[in-house]
Amino acid sequence: MAERFPERPFTAGSWVSRWDLVLLPLVIGLFFLLAWAGSHTPAGHYVGPRPELSLNPALLPIYALKTTLRMLVALAVSFVFTIVVGTWAAKSPRAERVLIPLLDIGQSVPILGFLSFAVLWVVKIVPDPILGADFAAVFAIFTSQVWNMAFSYYQSLKMMPKDLRQAADVLNLSRWQRFKRLEFPHAVPLLVWNTMMSVSGGWFFVVASEAISVAHHQVLLPGVGSYISVAIAHRNMAAIGWAILAMFVVIMLYDQLAFRPMIAWAEKFKMRPTDGPEPQSWMLDLLRRSRVIAAVGFLLRQSLARAGVAGRRVARRGWSRERSRVVRLSPRIGETGWNLILGVAAVATVVLLTRYILAGVGFAEVGHVFLIGFYTLIRVLVLTLLASLVWVPVGIALGLNPRMRQRAQAVVLFLSAFPANLLFPIAVVAILRWHLNPEIWLSPLMMLGAQWYIIFNVIAGAQQIPGELREAADNLGLRGWPRWRRLYLPAILPYYATGGVTAAGAAWNATIVAEFVTWGGHTLTASGVGAYIAEQTASGNQPKLVLGIAVMIIYVLLMNRLLWARLYRVAEERLVED
Repeated sequence: MAERFPERPFTAGSWVSRWDLVLLPLVIGLFFLLAWAGSHTPAGHYVGPRPELSLNPALLPIYALKTTLRMLVALAVSFVFTIVVGTWAAKSPRAERVLIPLLDIGQSVPILGFLSFAVLWVVKIVPDPILGADFAAVFAIFTSQVWNMAFSYYQSLKMMPKDLRQAADVLNLSRWQRFKRLEFPHAVPLLVWNTMMSVSGGWFFVVASEAISVAHHQVLLPGVGSYISVAIAHRNMAAIGWAILAMFVVIMLYDQLAFRPMIAWAEKFKMRPTDGPEPQSWMLDLLRRSRVIAAVGFLLRQSLARAGVAGRRVARRGWSRERSRVVRLSPRIGETGWNLILGVAAVATVVLLTRYILAGVGFAEVGHVFLIGFYTLIRVLVLTLLASLVWVPVGIALGLNPRMRQRAQAVVLFLSAFPANLLFPIAVVAILRWHLNPEIWLSPLMMLGAQWYIIFNVIAGAQQIPGELREAADNLGLRGWPRWRRLYLPAILPYYATGGVTAAGAAWNATIVAEFVTWGGHTLTASGVGAYIAEQTASGNQPKLVLGIAVMIIYVLLMNRLLWARLYRVAEERLVED
């Protein structure tokens, strides 16, 4: 479905259509909502040792709007980060050796770890404590969204077929042309699904990002997350019910105004046609029929084209000559110097961290944290395996059936974006009532928000299976397990690897709230590094907090290197080398 951008300058009579008269109230309504939320939000009593937040349901629309704005700002920053870092890591082997481990470390650092340091620094730098806490919350939401998007974009560029790269070389495309005509369009389908998953995953951590508790100091930002946190603390079931209703409305609006248009728009970037009807979106049709939007797009493309020409002229005159002189240096000397810098930085970091940790704790504490970290590792591995056994078949079925996928999309989006924290009180009540073992029955809570990374990526991978391959499998009589082993599983392997590594990372993050659960005056803990980090964050013990985060990072990196990196390698060998 082609976009309707005009090919010539606009005349006065072509600027407005009847569809613009439909779009105009929506835009005005958006600005009205922003102004209304800014003028009606209570302020001045959210920061302190015992802050209070009103549970009046009438304030929920304002809270929901403020949470949505924070998530949109974090998503915009995540998108820019994804394009820059993903492209750099995919195209530069030297940068790849640094950036991919950094992404691994980033997704393994728990959100409370980011929040602890973000609050301490941002609140000190920004004079207004509410504004500083807002910056810290946006940063925390960014850390819950960006890793999945960056890994998916990086994987799309790495898995790009050789014939497309060779065609770009033959056509002598510039870097901008490669990005615009080849790389970004190839990555769009998977990036769209992972963006949806990142937004949905952000809702899981929105409670932690808006209800911040560090070193006996608490910050409650006006938002749905803080509303849920206060409702759980007061054991107010009516408020929790209102929060569930508000979440349902917000997620449905996300689906209609953002997610469905994105999926329908991404169809035009697929290299192979999709079987069945194309996804439809009334919002996307409205935007395409709007002449004002078309005019803005036309002017924007003209400006980018002029800027691109000017940029190429400047590059040809100066910067490219200086760069050519640097490139003439011996590659072996540059590689050795780069490795030396990385080695020195790594050794210095290890020494400083070791001295800092051992200054506040002893070797016995270090051994204890590694032991409970192993318990958490076992939980994550077992739950990721169980989630894969359940959701890989479901994701393949939805990806291969467009009608079923469109019907299930709203349900899957709601379940994935639904804050699993609201279900924690039910788990606490059930464990206490039936005297269950928290070491076992708290564990499934960590996969409530993480499992959706698997199904979203598998759906995106199943959509890319060519129809001719499925027809060939039918002609060869492949049924049952042979069909799965020879066609479906190899086809979705790279997508599953992306979903699996981010799901496991999200599960590690979720251990902080799943191994340390409170409901009113009751607190249940399971032996694990997640509960350890939660306890040290609340008490403000920085050396022990750093120790817990360091142990979690070590375990996550070991799991990624021994499991997920091998899956990536197998997928790349099968899809790129052929």
